Amino acid sequence: MFVLVVGVNHRTAPVEVRERLSFTEHSLQEALARISAEPAVAGCVILFTCNRTEIYAAARELDEGLNAIRGHLSSLSGVDIAGIKNYTYVHTLQDAVRHLFRVAAGLDSMLLGEPQILGQVRDAYQFAFQRGFTNKVLNTLFQQAIAAGKRVRRATGIDQNAVSISYAAVDLARQALGELAGRSVLIIGAGKMSELAARYLVANGVTGVIVSNRSYGRAVNLARQFGGRAVKFDQLYNYMLEADIVISCTAAAHYVVHYPQVAEVMARRPGARLLLIDIAVPRDIDPRIGELPGITLHDIDDLQTVVDQNLAWRKQAAVTAEGIIEEELNQFMAWLGIQSVVPTIAALKERAEQIKQNELRRALNRLGELSAHDKKVIGSLANSIVNQLLHLPITRLKEYALTAEGHLYTEVLQNLFDLEVSEKREEQAKKQGLGIGG
Repeated sequence: MFVLVVGVNHRTAPVEVRERLSFTEHSLQEALARISAEPAVAGCVILFTCNRTEIYAAARELDEGLNAIRGHLSSLSGVDIAGIKNYTYVHTLQDAVRHLFRVAAGLDSMLLGEPQILGQVRDAYQFAFQRGFTNKVLNTLFQQAIAAGKRVRRATGIDQNAVSISYAAVDLARQALGELAGRSVLIIGAGKMSELAARYLVANGVTGVIVSNRSYGRAVNLARQFGGRAVKFDQLYNYMLEADIVISCTAAAHYVVHYPQVAEVMARRPGARLLLIDIAVPRDIDPRIGELPGITLHDIDDLQTVVDQNLAWRKQAAVTAEGIIEEELNQFMAWLGIQSVVPTIAALKERAEQIKQNELRRALNRLGELSAHDKKVIGSLANSIVNQLLHLPITRLKEYALTAEGHLYTEVLQNLFDLEVSEKREEQAKKQGLGIGG
């Protein structure tokens, strides 16, 4: 059984190609069914996000499986096979396993340590598994990949510490104000950066969201997402009185938050603290405001410093994560290596059982009338002899399966005992999990 992945991501293809290789839930199920029905493919999982589409397969024949997947991608997208080869990447065997483990750990993401990808890997696997499109190899592979992704995050904290401007604003808010639960934020501007900052703040406990924008309609739309309030732009200072945090990100060419008005706001709330975060370029907030008592002001450069420091930290954590990935990879490859000898072990056990039963029958016929106890003792003796004779060869074969010469020892054992290991037997043995234990 060969593990392979064919994928396309933000590094290998432009967005217009990635769009043609994306899926809906209906088309995803149809693609899984068509690929899994290929004679060379024993199981399939499709992972797709905004930046990647990857088809993982357990293939009976490597080249045939790869060609089948490329053919289906071509049919799906309308891109010819040459284009599919040009825009996609392929990993096989050990490299395919390593790739999935790195994806689950967030090491292959556009944003290093991305937290969402682990859940996306889990959802992709569950979708295929629940509909019967996976097999034992893929089940074990994805379960271990998910466990490896969790282990990496637990051991390294690689998904911690902000590496985006909007989330860095949350980090600075937490540093300035401590606990964010129950705090309120005034968002000035209704663009994407403002939306992300509001989303992250709400996720971290902020409960009051006030949005002010020159276009009141856009302010209403953004505020509605967070159960907040929209206010007219000329009223923003009135609502600054009740805010703990102010985040400004507009497209204005000049300051939109001015020193005299903020000084008046702070005079009306003596002893209170107010955090202002200016994400805009050019700046929205007059930098002199940072000199007012009770005011903490950060601009885009402060946030970028936080991002750069945290990104450097994540890169260090990634070195540790790669070591964990290699450990997990070795464990899976050891398990997979044992699977290659499972059919031979099953055939050997079956041959031994046939011989034991034949000889027991002959012996019991010769001995004549025996008590149930005597028959049980003789049967136990036969079982013990067979199990002890087979224990060492089976143990050694499992060990040799993890070496480059493993297939040679398997063939020798098959020849020595004249074992017939058919493809059907291989599939049955793998489904039953024979030979995985001691």
